[in-house]
This record gives sequence, structure tokens and C-alpha cells, in this order.
Amino acid sequence: MAAVVTVNDVLDGHVGLDVECMDRIYLNGYVPNLQVGGQVVSFMTAHLGYPIPSPAIIEKMGTAFRKAVDRFAVDNMIPVVRFGKDDRKVEVMRPYLAHQARTGRSGVAAIGIAQEFQNVFASTQRTGNPVPWFSFFKADRRVTCFYFYVWDIDFGPAFIKICAYFPYPIKVWLNGHEYAKRQATHAGIGFTELSNGFGSCADPAALQAICDRLGSGAITVFFERWMSQLPLPLTDADRAAGYWWELSMRQVEISRTLVFDAPRHVRAFFEALVADNLDIGRPDSVELLFHGPRHLGRPVKLDCVPRTRIVTRGTEVTVNAFYKSSRIKQYLKDGRALRIETVINSPDDLRCHRRLVHLDELQARARAVNRRLLDTERVGQGCVLASPAFERIARPTLTEDGRRAPALRFGDP
Repeated sequence: MAAVVTVNDVLDGHVGLDVECMDRIYLNGYVPNLQVGGQVVSFMTAHLGYPIPSPAIIEKMGTAFRKAVDRFAVDNMIPVVRFGKDDRKVEVMRPYLAHQARTGRSGVAAIGIAQEFQNVFASTQRTGNPVPWFSFFKADRRVTCFYFYVWDIDFGPAFIKICAYFPYPIKVWLNGHEYAKRQATHAGIGFTELSNGFGSCADPAALQAICDRLGSGAITVFFERWMSQLPLPLTDADRAAGYWWELSMRQVEISRTLVFDAPRHVRAFFEALVADNLDIGRPDSVELLFHGPRHLGRPVKLDCVPRTRIVTRGTEVTVNAFYKSSRIKQYLKDGRALRIETVINSPDDLRCHRRLVHLDELQARARAVNRRLLDTERVGQGCVLASPAFERIARPTLTEDGRRAPALRFGDP
């Protein structure tokens, strides 16, 4: 009978590369002092100098922004793509990004246009006043959004989405592994790629140092660089008056990738992991219990319904462990690596603030979650006595001084 492979068998001596890196980074951009109706009135009257705050002012600004985007596309010969309802935007834009990457220069690969629901300001006119007066409130409206897909020499493919309606919310998407690949290439460090990761590296320590450097500072530099080049609905005068975007974390994925010298080992480990932890009577679930975040020195109770589920697609298996609105994914990467990924959909789940300046703290806590999961699996596998141990217990043996020791019946204290 073949020996059962455990996590310890696989990890001890079979890992060729172990890298911790941020993966997908999805950010919100918002203007802090344009979030309530009174701030909108102040923006139009005290800052812009209009005697009456009116939705016509918002419409005028939006029209000017849309025209600026059109001119920017024409002047720079940038393709403009209108997204369909069911389009996968990244797939539509992939050829444009690849073309821009081949130039070796940073640039806007294409501009996507979509009609999407956004939380923007609507207005109502007050009655009974001698002059027209409007109140402003937030509401979900279907409006135009511009997707600026860029290829950045430091970050690779990315996009910045700008809503064309007041207060112009922004979304920013980046990929930490793509950043690490660009930086490793600049540093002359040889590597081979996995899909969205690394398969091997000539200098693993230098690669890990690159991944560790990616934080709020590098992302802020990227954001400011592109905001200085793209057409925007807010002007330099608005920024000087304090009306500018700040970034907060919408979704961040922190990964750990272990690449093995023999792919059969990682698959055997993964299958054993699932088999050893299956719930009785629930073949689509597993139970892996480990410490959650700590607060004030006490273990924190997990979500009232902690869930760990197995998702199977063909022969591939993914384990998802859910905690509040976030989760941990564990799966095989290209059949030769084990990927552990903490996906934070709300930084509050790990007791972190949302603003981008807190990214380093969030990354440290998420890396600790990834390590705890792997440590739990190390302890949880290979701890059952194998049949030779039972046989030794159930048979008489000789002590060191040559005297016979009686056998123990199974179950004896």
C-alpha cells in the first residue's frame, strides 16, 4: 500500500520557491469633503463663486470632462471601446494592453466606456423660496464611466476608472505580482512565470525584498503619476482648495505561493488535506480550525456561521475559508504550486482602517493569517499513529536491560 503523503512530507525538502506577495489590489478614490449635500453647496458657492447651487453646474462640469476625454483620445490616437453588458472587460482590453507592453513604454492602452450604477449626487428643488434653491443627496444612478487601461513601466497592466458624474468616484486596479515582475526585470533578476505568479527565481531573497517594498508609498506614486496625465473632472484650482481624491482599500489579496520540485507531491498533499478534514455527511465542506485575529489578548470569535467549502472544477480543487466578508483561498496554481490567498473585502475584518496609508499593516496581518493556516495544516496532518506503532504497543518487547515488557491491549490507559 502506498504511503500517505502529509503536508510535512511535502514542505520539508520539496519547496523550490516560497514567495509572499500582494496579488490583486482594488482601491476606491473619493473626495473626502464632497460626501454630503452641504459640502456640495459649499463647493459651488464658496469655492466656485456661484450665487445659487444648481444641478446645471454639475452638468456643465460633466460635459466638459466628457469632451476632454474625447480630445485626449483623439490627440493621442488611443482606441476607444464601448463595453457591452456581458463583456469581461479585462479580456476585451487584453490585446490593447499587450500591444502597449510591446512598446516598452508607459502609456494608455485604450479607453473603455461603460454605463454603470454609481453612488452620485442627485438633487431636489426646494419650494416656497423666492429664488430657486436645490438640495443635494446621494443616490444610485446609471451614469457614464471611463476606464483608462494603462500599461505602466513599474506596475505593468492596470486601470483607473473615473465616473463622469459628481462627485466623480474613482476605482484603481493593480496587481502586485505584475509589479514584482517589472521590478525583477529592471534589477536583472532571472525568473520564470506562473500565471499571475513566479515559477522559479535566480535570487529568491531579492525577489521577496521586492515584494516587501510594495506598499502604500509606491501605489500613491503610481496614482499621482497617472492623475497628472489623464483628463480629470477636477482642476488644479480645485486641488489647491482641498478638493482632491484620497485612496481607500476596497479589496486586497495577499498571497503566499509555494512552488514544488515535483508537482505530484503538491497534488497528493492537497488531496490528503481535503480527505482528512471532510465533514461527515457533508462532502462539499471541510473543517480547518485555527486562531482568528486577536484583540486585547483574547481570541476573537469567528463569524456566527464559519464556513469552509470545497469548490471543484474538473480535476481542480479550491478550499475557501470564510470569515465575515473576507475569505482565505487555497488551491493548486498551474498544477505545480500551492497558492494561499487571503482576500480582504473589508479591512475592518482584520481590524484595520480603510485608507491606503494602512496597507502595510493590513498586509502584515493577512500574511500572518496565511502562515497560521499552513501551520495548522502542518500540525493537523501526520499526527495519527500508523499501524506499525499499534503493532509495537500490542506486542511484548524487551527493555534496555534485557527484561521483557508485557504488551498493552488497545484502549488500556
